[in-house]
Amino acid sequence: MGIIGLEGNNIERRFDMGTLDYIYKRRSVRKFESEMPPKEDLMEILKAATYAPSGKNLQNWHFVVVKNKEKLNEIAEAISYKNRKLRAQIKDLGEREKFEGSLSYSTFFKNAPVCIFVFASEYPITALNFMKEVGAKEEEIKDLINSAPGIQGVSAAIENLQLAAASLGYGTCWMTGPNYAAKEIVEALEFDKEGFKLVALMPLGIPADIERVRNRKSVLEVTSFIE
Repeated sequence: MGIIGLEGNNIERRFDMGTLDYIYKRRSVRKFESEMPPKEDLMEILKAATYAPSGKNLQNWHFVVVKNKEKLNEIAEAISYKNRKLRAQIKDLGEREKFEGSLSYSTFFKNAPVCIFVFASEYPITALNFMKEVGAKEEEIKDLINSAPGIQGVSAAIENLQLAAASLGYGTCWMTGPNYAAKEIVEALEFDKEGFKLVALMPLGIPADIERVRNRKSVLEVTSFIE
């Protein structure tokens, strides 16, 4: 059961962990055991990702699964190269050091037994051309584009992937930090699918270190009821 009652600023919550534990056990994992997940587990996890809701049933996602350790190291080095190239142009010393310090958070995927690279294709927004045709304000058009329905669907697939992995005892981490080196990553992957762009990396494996549970905002803090 979820929320069953509201009283002032208090909220009564009763969670059946036997039903929803696949959600609550998910953590962002950054340290992994070396053991490779069996192919049948990977296929089940990927299948779960493909069952995410998708606008117009476009299913505009594609997953590139990399198990090869040399390839993962090559991709990490490509990110490191881009990091060095960019930070050489940062004038503020503090910001330069900050950017350099972020590198470890963008390359730890190389230590996972497998990493899934998530790609997305463009999504045709039905109302966009009509709004342009009738001369809608630029702000309205921008707001429509910013709703990013295509990325919403791919994000749902990523969430399904993470929850399926957690339910099978694996850890994952939703990574977008390395995206400043997307071009270099794709080149290192040697993957080319027309119309698709890299949106996220998903290292996956048996957790070697369980991250602490981070505090969550209360349901009432992030919810508005209109009755």
